[in-house]
Amino acid sequence: MGERDEPEVIGRRVQRLRSERGLTQRQLAEPTYTPAYISTLEAGRVRPSDEALRHLADRLGVDFSELATGRSARLVTDLRLRLTEAQRTLATGEAEEAARRYSALLAEAEPQGLTEVRATALLGLGECGIETGDLVSAREHFERAEACLAGHPLPARVPALRGRAVSHYLAGELRYAVYLLESTLDELNRGGLHDPDALLLLYASAIGPYMDMGAHARAAQAAEFALALAPQVADPALLARMHRSVARTLLAEGRVAEADASLVKAAELYRQLQIRTELANCHWMRGYVCAQNGDLERAEDELREALAMLSAKRAALYSSQVAVELADVLHRRGRSGEAADLLNGVLGDLSPERGAVHAAGAHRLLGIIAEDARDTEAAEEHYVRALSLLERAGAAGDLADLCRMLGDLLRRTGRVEAALDAYRTGLGHRTAPGTTTLGPAPAQPPL
Repeated sequence: MGERDEPEVIGRRVQRLRSERGLTQRQLAEPTYTPAYISTLEAGRVRPSDEALRHLADRLGVDFSELATGRSARLVTDLRLRLTEAQRTLATGEAEEAARRYSALLAEAEPQGLTEVRATALLGLGECGIETGDLVSAREHFERAEACLAGHPLPARVPALRGRAVSHYLAGELRYAVYLLESTLDELNRGGLHDPDALLLLYASAIGPYMDMGAHARAAQAAEFALALAPQVADPALLARMHRSVARTLLAEGRVAEADASLVKAAELYRQLQIRTELANCHWMRGYVCAQNGDLERAEDELREALAMLSAKRAALYSSQVAVELADVLHRRGRSGEAADLLNGVLGDLSPERGAVHAAGAHRLLGIIAEDARDTEAAEEHYVRALSLLERAGAAGDLADLCRMLGDLLRRTGRVEAALDAYRTGLGHRTAPGTTTLGPAPAQPPL
């Protein structure tokens, strides 16, 4: 027996529909049931069987779902169809239009009590928030989606948990993001809930925070698990996202050709799906790979392509992050003035609560440019601001390197004691390979 309202609610509904159609209890009952049964049903003193509801629905000219739940099956189907349209709109990078569609669907689904439609709409609004850089709104929508699915198994709640983690990560709260991802992975694996889609989503999402925290070995392990899970996952968009995340880890290990191959696979999958924003992210990561491999001309081309695609779709936070990568390439190509203009233009879109790691990257690069111009005062100011942002985010790998740069600058300007303090701070933030501040890695999947 499927979902249905309480007997008294169904009884009142049957009575209302019968009266609207001008039928007597006998006319409604015949030939299968008695008028007394209809009277008892309308009074809410009997729970009708599916067979009885089908008979009544046929006599009243409504579908079974409408009689059992008060919701028209056609309405539910229409909402789900529009939901897929909103998902496709978001997938093609039109986040603001997708948010309007999701909001309308949420408003219609809530009074109908359609839990799954509500949860999917809330997840969509959360993804729209991430896309546009409204991280507070994104986190609120993911939290509401998680609450909506509170009675569902953990694998069904993973997209909401992962969304919360990503919103915290992009806000610069690396340790908390990793805590959410690792604790969910641990619960899934220790509980035997080996849902491939859920596990792949979590492992792929953990790679970025691990890398920014300097936990390269743990990032590499997450990438290996993600690659092992990939053949079990049917969602090409999820596979494409995984290939993009894995590429970053492969690059850290010096496996440039393999990283590029992963990005080619991701780009082809996204091209097939016409997912514009994710395709832009592939250009972004390919540009990063090329830059690390010394191919600066191609890196600039890839990053400019990513920036143009993301800017066209108003993905403000991602656009700003790509701009920082592009500025680094421009500086390395001897165009420091152009790089500085680009960095100063995007710093307004970044803050300690919104893209802290990339804001620190922007200040770090502006400090290097200032040093090259022998403006030590400006360089020190940028390094200190970058240091503050990285300390808040917990990005240990970048923080240690920045302390070294600040120490070198202070030493060259004759402030030896201050330089020693900076060096000591950097040493205190060095991270052992494969570790985070969160203790042992989560339980592993049975691969």
